Amino acid sequence: MSTSRGVIFDLDGTLIDSMPLVLRSYAHALAPSHPSLTPEEILAGLGGPPERYFNDLIPDPAVAAEALRRLQDYLAEHRDAIRPFVGALPLLTELRAAAIAVGLWTGRERESTAWLLKEHGFADWVQTCVCGDDLASHKPDPAGLQAALDHLGVNIADAVFVGDADVDVLAGAALGVRTLLITHERVPPEKVRMKAWKVVSAPAEAYAVLRNELLAV
Repeated sequence: MSTSRGVIFDLDGTLIDSMPLVLRSYAHALAPSHPSLTPEEILAGLGGPPERYFNDLIPDPAVAAEALRRLQDYLAEHRDAIRPFVGALPLLTELRAAAIAVGLWTGRERESTAWLLKEHGFADWVQTCVCGDDLASHKPDPAGLQAALDHLGVNIADAVFVGDADVDVLAGAALGVRTLLITHERVPPEKVRMKAWKVVSAPAEAYAVLRNELLAV
């Protein structure tokens, strides 16, 4: 039996303000092998687990493994810098109070995802979570999004997906799920923008859209 409505959220850059730290950590990890990569170039490759990112970028497995170690060490040392976006937790609380199912689909691995959800009070409100190390496929393959909807018992037509990356939009569009893109004031490719259900500049705007579309009486 299908739940009437559901929202699937990305995590980094959507519910938690972590992208500056993520970009710094990847730059740190890649400094020995790719010191000239810009933040924009790093961001364009994100969307799955870091193992895949480094293995795709670095031909030498030993160098890729060292980059992964540098990344994990940097994130572990600085993870206290991550904060929820203002309004994220109240929104999840309101959605659940309105009997709207809430799920998460992230490229982040399960260990750090679970820590972040618990640390910032999201764990009680997120009913299902599909992480980057749960499936063999990753964004923009929509298998993780489908898995989250299946876990919640939400039909595609009754779902909204919220993310901040181009791969989020491509995944949602591939499955036929309305996808709300948060750009953080960057300019996404037109082919991505055209596939999005709605496009906003900041998380607060996305939260307002969800309230207007799903919670308005």
